[in-house]
Amino acid sequence: MSEECNHDCANCSSKCSAPEKEPCNAQSHVKHVIAVVSGKGGVGKSLVTSRLAVIFSRLGYKTAIMDADVTGPSIPKAFGLKQRATGDEFGLYPVLTKTGIRVMSLNLLLENDTDPVVWRGPVIGGTVKQFWTDVIWGDIDYMFIDMPPGTGDVPLTVFQSIPVDGVVVVTTPQQLVEMIVQKAVNMAGLMNVPVLSIVENMSYALCPDCGRKIEIFGASRAAETAAALGIDTYDSLPLDPKLASAADKGLMELCADDEQLASTVKKIIG
Repeated sequence: MSEECNHDCANCSSKCSAPEKEPCNAQSHVKHVIAVVSGKGGVGKSLVTSRLAVIFSRLGYKTAIMDADVTGPSIPKAFGLKQRATGDEFGLYPVLTKTGIRVMSLNLLLENDTDPVVWRGPVIGGTVKQFWTDVIWGDIDYMFIDMPPGTGDVPLTVFQSIPVDGVVVVTTPQQLVEMIVQKAVNMAGLMNVPVLSIVENMSYALCPDCGRKIEIFGASRAAETAAALGIDTYDSLPLDPKLASAADKGLMELCADDEQLASTVKKIIG
């Protein structure tokens, strides 16, 4: 690595070796790490992260969520977590959901859920890194990282510091979003992290009377986007008021819609 390296591999023309990954806490053993990313906000990335974690927990895997969206954390709300994370001289302890999913989020460390996090990028990136190095996760089969949108400091920190096995990219049908998705996919490529699947959220709505699919944001572009980016796995998820209500009420673990993410789940498991 160059002595003048600023650790910004995504915008670097040097051919130096990549930075070494950080070891997780000595009392932790995480087998697989999957990052859930998006090119922009508002596409349902945290919802997809939560659903994947619930599905893998139901399949019998020891599952965890690292909420890396430090300035806009929503995972604790989706699972109805009210208690604060604790710690001792050995590290921080994640909070367990009702079904045993282990969660760490900055909102579990703040005094009030609505306290703003007014931090600069390096501090936010350092916090995410500590979620990996300082949290006592224990034995985990699959950890899902809920990433902030875009290709800034936190995604760069995660890809450089944490041994990510692959990413799931969340999008919506609009053509504008498809263009921005390519930025997230290209960043994963620069970081040598494989894209496992594309999940098109809000792909359609089901008429409550006749069950007809209504493409509110236009025709689905999931297959087209996946093909254009050379990705062979995709899923399309509907707009589901019941799911949104469950997230608002902290009842994500009660939602029974596992089959809608079947292709992505199979791809992750391999």
